[in-house]
Amino acid sequence: MKTFCGRANPCTGSVDWVEESEEYDYHQEIARSCYADMLHDHDRNVKYYQGIRAAVARVKARGERVVVLDIGTGTGLLSMMAVTCGADFCYAVEVFNPMAEAAQIIVEKNGCSDKIKIINKHSTDVTVGADGDMQEKANVLITELFDTELIGEGALPSYEHAHQHLVQAGCEAVPHRATVYAQLVESELLWSWNQLQPMEVGGIQLLPPPAVSHCAGAHSVCDIQLSQVSPGSFTPLGPLCTMFSVDFSKPVSSALQSHSSQFEAQADGRGQVVVSWWDLDMDPSRSIVCSMAPSWTYQQPVTAPWRDHWMQSVYFLPAERRVTAGEQLSLTVCHDDYSLWFSLQPHGYFKKNDPSRAPPTRPCCTCQAHLVWTRPRFGELNDRRRTKSYVSALQSILSEDSVCLSVSDGSLLPVFACVLGARKVFSLENSRMSQQVITQVLETNSMRGDVKLLELRPDQLSRSDLKGEQVSVLIGEPYFSTSLLPWHSLFFWYCRTALAGLLKPGAAILPCSASLHLVAVEFQDLWRIRAPCGICEGFNVTPMDEMVQRSLDFRETREAEPHPLWEYPCRALSESAAVMTFDFTQCVPQQPISSQGLLPLLRMGRCHGVALWMEYQLTSDITVSGGLIGPISEQGSCEWSPHRKQGVYFLRSPWESSGDGRAAVTYSFTFEPSVGDIKMDFSISSE
Repeated sequence: MKTFCGRANPCTGSVDWVEESEEYDYHQEIARSCYADMLHDHDRNVKYYQGIRAAVARVKARGERVVVLDIGTGTGLLSMMAVTCGADFCYAVEVFNPMAEAAQIIVEKNGCSDKIKIINKHSTDVTVGADGDMQEKANVLITELFDTELIGEGALPSYEHAHQHLVQAGCEAVPHRATVYAQLVESELLWSWNQLQPMEVGGIQLLPPPAVSHCAGAHSVCDIQLSQVSPGSFTPLGPLCTMFSVDFSKPVSSALQSHSSQFEAQADGRGQVVVSWWDLDMDPSRSIVCSMAPSWTYQQPVTAPWRDHWMQSVYFLPAERRVTAGEQLSLTVCHDDYSLWFSLQPHGYFKKNDPSRAPPTRPCCTCQAHLVWTRPRFGELNDRRRTKSYVSALQSILSEDSVCLSVSDGSLLPVFACVLGARKVFSLENSRMSQQVITQVLETNSMRGDVKLLELRPDQLSRSDLKGEQVSVLIGEPYFSTSLLPWHSLFFWYCRTALAGLLKPGAAILPCSASLHLVAVEFQDLWRIRAPCGICEGFNVTPMDEMVQRSLDFRETREAEPHPLWEYPCRALSESAAVMTFDFTQCVPQQPISSQGLLPLLRMGRCHGVALWMEYQLTSDITVSGGLIGPISEQGSCEWSPHRKQGVYFLRSPWESSGDGRAAVTYSFTFEPSVGDIKMDFSISSE
């Protein structure tokens, strides 16, 4: 069955009504899932296998029949491990229907269906009894309900319910225990993702609004591949602290809790950020440990297991605090049933029966900036080199008679234009909240009213909104909150076209053009998220591979997907190339723009696909890149912009490059102006 769905078009800004199958959404969920990443996580799989084997052995040693409850079974892998280790029966619970169907096929294919029952329900809906989903309560509880924050996928409520209704008292659990660790650090880099910093514009220092500086910020965790953040970019102010542990073999509570760890400050500095990760003890004796620690905590970083389904967490303190070496401090973590938050106090700060010294409530943004700007966006606004490029470009085109119009979301460019002497400055903002944030910036810097903020779409703007003025300078970063892929910022081009009648003849456009670039790459690890698994720890999981491939082929057969490549190291196997150019000084053309060519593979390696990004030509001699920000090294090392996601197009099968240039990536691009999309196709050609 098909139905018409309204989908926002990030390039054109319009709502497109398209005919979609009712299965479209879950096919997209499967296609973009991380099931393959988990199955390729050999360290995780082996540790679970060892823990399950030990748990089954302990139950058998007591002379009991082994009945397993596996919550969040996915492919059924952990249940099949349990059966192989001697479990008498497994109840495998999976709420996602397509995955439950795949699990049923997989357990049958591996000859385990007589001992595994797939239950397609949420675990809190599972019943026990003669007519229930389970005939009896389990004495072994196996789960994989964790995310980067440990509890963000509802692990605590699921465990709480399971202990109350689904498992026996004193059951074995795999994992047996989870422990959360945290460390207080000072980091200009990480703090720049949370607070707007002062910036120099035309010899004048722009200050952040006090409401932003004093705001506790967004409460959500910042989950990243912390291994890619160099230890040189932060200063530890204290030791790694053990914050709390959860014993999954005993009843678990999802109620609000707090835990504190006392320590002595190791260095002078500003307490700003808490970095955190956790580990899993697969058995009670802590002899089988699966750790999420970043690679730089290992004596040999290359031995650290890579995983994308579990990363590390960065938490920003509600306010930075001056710390003195030798000072006695208390780091406190609070958690509810789904999230964690941290605070820093002097040792002994919390006292019993003193409500004024109660653990802090979950932080929330009161300044609105943390709701308008994402963490990468904060980092982008604080990037001094980037700011200098835009200021230099504006200085080259602005005059004291300029009438400037800015089109970007939550941008500081109109503030820059005002500081640099434009006669009048207007700015189109996409939301009332965004307007209020920019207004705070203007008021803080005694510029209230100097920029006219308009909550209008470009096609709604009229000459009267501009007080009868003609626009002599149109500017944009461009940045739009609706953009997912790099070329979605071409929305600026559509805005420029809609505004053509309001532009003065010969008006300056910044950026004047944009270009789409690509490079063939070999990923160090990211390839795992799209690679078929086949055989996993001795079990055939090809039905899952086939399910994912069917979903990838469902409609958007081979699309690029967004990834922040600074977190995912790769080697360039070709030179980078500009494959399409978009001239913003002209309106969007009526006819398609096409480009075809070859990208020779000049380095040895396994080509997993191509990386794509946009570069913006602000002026004839100033360019800002949303992708590579430095030259490719002789070995192929790449340095990527940390502020924007790049596009990644995975080849259906990787190609072994000999590096002699005889093999090449064949590419084809077509920009369809009427639909605001870039269709692309890639293949490998060889002599």
